[in-house]
Amino acid sequence: MRTSNPSRIRNVAIMFTTLMLFWLMLEGSLATDILIVGAVISIAIAVLYPAGFSFFTEFRFTPRAIVAGLRYYGFFFTELFKSNIKLAAIILSPSLPIQPGIVKVRTRLKSRMGRLMLANSITLTPGTLTVELKGEWLYVHWVTVESDDIEAATASIVSGFESYLEVMYG
Repeated sequence: MRTSNPSRIRNVAIMFTTLMLFWLMLEGSLATDILIVGAVISIAIAVLYPAGFSFFTEFRFTPRAIVAGLRYYGFFFTELFKSNIKLAAIILSPSLPIQPGIVKVRTRLKSRMGRLMLANSITLTPGTLTVELKGEWLYVHWVTVESDDIEAATASIVSGFESYLEVMYG
C-alpha cells in the first residue's frame, strides 16, 4: 500500500524531528559539526524509513490530546512509583508472597502507536511485562496475579493507561 505524498512528507518530517531531538539530547551540544552530523543522519533515516514509528505518529494534535498526554505521564510516573514500592515490599518479605502468571487483557485502543505505548507502559511498570500483543489482546506476565478473569485483569492493568492513550491516539 503506497502512502500519499503529503502523508509521506509528514511522516518524514515527524521522523526527522524526533531523531534530531533525540540526537541533540544525547549530544548535549549545539556545535555546528554536531548539528550537521545529526541532521544528515536524521534525514537519511527518515527518508529510508518514512513509515517509521515515532511518539507523534498517529498522535491527535488537539488541546484535549495534549492535556491527556501530560496527565498520562503524571499517571505513568505515579504508577511507576507505586509499583516499585509494592515490588520492593514483596522482595523484602521473608515469605516472598508472589503468584506469577500470564494474564490475557483486552484493549479498546485502535491505533498501532496507542497499543505500542500501552504495551510499553505495562512493561516499564515493575511487576508486569507485556509478553505478546495480538490485535486487541495483550498477554501480560504479572508477578502477583490478582485475577485471571479478563475483565478484572484489564481493569487492574490496562484501564488507567488506556483512558489517556485513547484520547491521545484513539
